[in-house]
Amino acid sequence: MTEPANPGPESTASSRTDRVSFLKEQGIKSLFFCTAFVAVIVVAFILLFLLRDALNIFLLVGLPDFLLGHDWAPSALIPQYGIFPLIVGTILVTIGAMVFAVPLSIGCAIYIAELASPGVKSILKPAIELLAGIPSVVFGFFGLIVLTNFIRVTFDIPTGETWLAASVLLGIMALPTIISVSEDAISAVPREFREGSLAIGATRWQTISQVIVPAALSGIAAAIILGIGRAVGETMAVMMVAGNAAIIPDPIWNILSPVRTLTGTLGIEMGEVAVGSDHYSALFGVAVVLLLITLIINLSAVAILRHIHEGSTARTGRKTLLPVSLKEPVSRFLHYGLFGILVLFLFAALPWPLAAGGVLAGVVWYFGRHRISRFHIEKISFGLIVLSALTVLGILLIILEDIVINGLPALSWEFLTKPPSDLGRGGGIYPAIVGTLCLVAGAIAIALPLGVGAAIYLVEYTREGRITRIIRTGVDLLNGTPSIVFGLFGFAFIVLYLNVGISMLAGQVTLALMVLPTIIRTTEESLKSIPSSLREGSLALGATQWQTISRVVLPPAVPGIVTGSILSIGRAAGETAPIMFTAVVFSQRFLPDSVFEPVMALPYHLFILATNVPGASANKYGTALVLLLLVVGLYAIAIWTRTHFQNKIRG
Repeated sequence: MTEPANPGPESTASSRTDRVSFLKEQGIKSLFFCTAFVAVIVVAFILLFLLRDALNIFLLVGLPDFLLGHDWAPSALIPQYGIFPLIVGTILVTIGAMVFAVPLSIGCAIYIAELASPGVKSILKPAIELLAGIPSVVFGFFGLIVLTNFIRVTFDIPTGETWLAASVLLGIMALPTIISVSEDAISAVPREFREGSLAIGATRWQTISQVIVPAALSGIAAAIILGIGRAVGETMAVMMVAGNAAIIPDPIWNILSPVRTLTGTLGIEMGEVAVGSDHYSALFGVAVVLLLITLIINLSAVAILRHIHEGSTARTGRKTLLPVSLKEPVSRFLHYGLFGILVLFLFAALPWPLAAGGVLAGVVWYFGRHRISRFHIEKISFGLIVLSALTVLGILLIILEDIVINGLPALSWEFLTKPPSDLGRGGGIYPAIVGTLCLVAGAIAIALPLGVGAAIYLVEYTREGRITRIIRTGVDLLNGTPSIVFGLFGFAFIVLYLNVGISMLAGQVTLALMVLPTIIRTTEESLKSIPSSLREGSLALGATQWQTISRVVLPPAVPGIVTGSILSIGRAAGETAPIMFTAVVFSQRFLPDSVFEPVMALPYHLFILATNVPGASANKYGTALVLLLLVVGLYAIAIWTRTHFQNKIRG
């Protein structure tokens, strides 16, 4: 019987090396898992701290009375904590925004996907992306100065801060979201559908209206739901133009009545409330309701889009369409629902003869269209589609023109390098510029490694399963959380619970949590675009998984990661709500000495100038222009980077 051979020194060394390599790989995988699970932990903490601080008002008032009470008067002699007028105001403003945005968005999406030449598309798509990059406080400033004044003069009312102003402004802000998702859905319809329709003699418009749009209805519905979520969660713009009266319009369709939304209430009252009071608890109760509404809306859209993405068929290899049994009901609901709401808006906003004439013209067109030549119908329809695209482009140009023309005279070396004086009426905005850059730099320094690590784990280290679904749900929930809720969470957890105080650090962490989903998603898409053959070839040559990821997968994915980072920088630089209660002060002559001191920031400085400082018109516009140039410049760099590398890959 032979004795087993003793392993030689080379074999022992090889075994030890393999064990070290295995432990290193497991450690890296565990690290990336921890970064991926951060989103789930943050969502859990947000819910925990909001519910913790809201529990007192639910016990004191009772959930039914809190939700359905008709009086919100927390400062009255006998405080009233009924948020029903706030819920109604939020719903009405959102409905109005969708009535304004949906027709324009779908028309513009059809134009980009089906009618626009490559040259026009190369102009219109970046313009829509730049519209998405305009900070909400700049939209609010434009609405407060221009839109409300236009409504006041047009309708001869004491103030233009109304439901109508809030709906139009939120509709403009929702345009990029609905257009982008709808255009993707329309472009994803298989080419065979178009060719088959045209081959049997249908006109181009019949093909679009009766084949392509119905086929893309699932994606369009998801786009509208995402637009609704965008409108419901907006704080600064609606707070600046809605009038902020906690009343239900009488009659309910009076769009010239002031209203107050859930987000507006949080933005207005949170900074003045005593911590731990019933009023404080009631505001956190409002935040809980707002969070639940937005999460339901955004998860509905995500579920629809995920269903489309996962439902590819073997025959076409494309996205599945809405089930046949649901196409007609959904189409009719959207068709008649939007028409009915539009009729109400016409009668509320216009003298009744004009409104009746408009409705009558629409009815005549609808029932008489079969008697019109289909080629004339096509010309009229294409004319309306082109008009919708021009309207979207015109809105962007009007906003930019107003800000640029009025802001340029204020720009000077002194304005850019001096601290403010006379409550912002004089001096400059240098501390606000530096403070904004510090907040953004810190946020990206925190969010980028977490986001990239989470994306690497989701794409490279795991397959679809229960853990992956939990993580993705956490990312989706975090992405759908309104910015004002991040602000409240940062205030309750970082400022108070961790005792960090109102400081640059608290603002940086809050902004990092807010932009984390954007970095995760853009990095995921970049990693997924790398061919699997590169990974397989590297592994076949004996490389470890981490060596394959770091040396083969990540380098070609860097352009997409950089693009996502720049988009996150742009979003963080333009946000006001998350830093209102965590990081900023209005005026500061000197730069902070450490991250534990508060800072100035351009968005908050503009908000206070626009709403609380009379006689500062020049500095208002100058601040708005600098903020706009900063954020839009970052978005432009991201667009250029993406286009440059796409062209390089194609070449």
